[in-house]
Amino acid sequence: MENNKPIIVVAVGGNALLQRGELMSYDNQFNNIAVATQALAKLSEEYQVVIVHGNGPQVGLLALQNLAYSDAPPYPLDVLGAETQGMIGYMMAQGLKRSAPNGNFSTLLTQVIVDENDPAFTDPNKFIGPVYDQQTAEDKAQQFGWTIKPDGQYWRRVVPSPKPQHILELDSIRTLLAADHTVICCGGGGCPVIKTPNGYDGIEAVIDKDLSAAMLAKELGAQHFLILTDGDNVCVDWGTPTEKPLHHVTVKELNQYTFAAGSMAPKVDACCEFALETLGTGHIGSLHKAYEIMMDQSGTHIRA
Repeated sequence: MENNKPIIVVAVGGNALLQRGELMSYDNQFNNIAVATQALAKLSEEYQVVIVHGNGPQVGLLALQNLAYSDAPPYPLDVLGAETQGMIGYMMAQGLKRSAPNGNFSTLLTQVIVDENDPAFTDPNKFIGPVYDQQTAEDKAQQFGWTIKPDGQYWRRVVPSPKPQHILELDSIRTLLAADHTVICCGGGGCPVIKTPNGYDGIEAVIDKDLSAAMLAKELGAQHFLILTDGDNVCVDWGTPTEKPLHHVTVKELNQYTFAAGSMAPKVDACCEFALETLGTGHIGSLHKAYEIMMDQSGTHIRA
């Protein structure tokens, strides 16, 4: 089997599927996914598409639901990550099929190897769950033993986010692409696992989906890496009177600026790393404008 269309890896933010401050309901997520998959299905006409989705709000919600049932101990984060891969992948595959009835769409549960000695385990910085005002966040941190940090004007729980090292199901992803399937994989960055003498064990963490997606794009030899989020562009001085959107930029230009850790900074870093290592193009833009971004009508475009 051979598929000659260029490869694009698309990373869809969990915050884009559930908007910031929005009620974390099935209906809201369904509506947001319907918008995203319509644009992504259109991309599949011209590209081999691989979709990596975030899971920050969703895995945080599952963790809260876990805590609400006291008759069984809470499930670890890697297992909750697997649950979100199934839930979001299921909904995305359905949305894609509605938009492109003749297309082939496959959701693949994906494990990603991390280092159990990664410094992220001593400095949690990955946001999960809903947003809170500071007092509520501090109350919950005391109640549940969470680490919390500010996220814009809100506060959220943070958990360890080790760097991805290798995707165990990489060969399966290649096989599905060759058969002209749009592949939904590495959901939430993938289930974090560590290598042991007897195989692989899960570890309590959440991997940054942008870093997993960038690694996947490089390993697949993708020509494009697209990160979809809840804003139209990467902005300098975001949220201030001097805010300025960026359109066509180089890695060297981006290195002049500082972006928010835990939100835009990993996205910019992932695109820069992809552009430098592959000479392909990284793109960042709105969830609602995936096709327009690739037609150069929207978004921020990053080249080496």
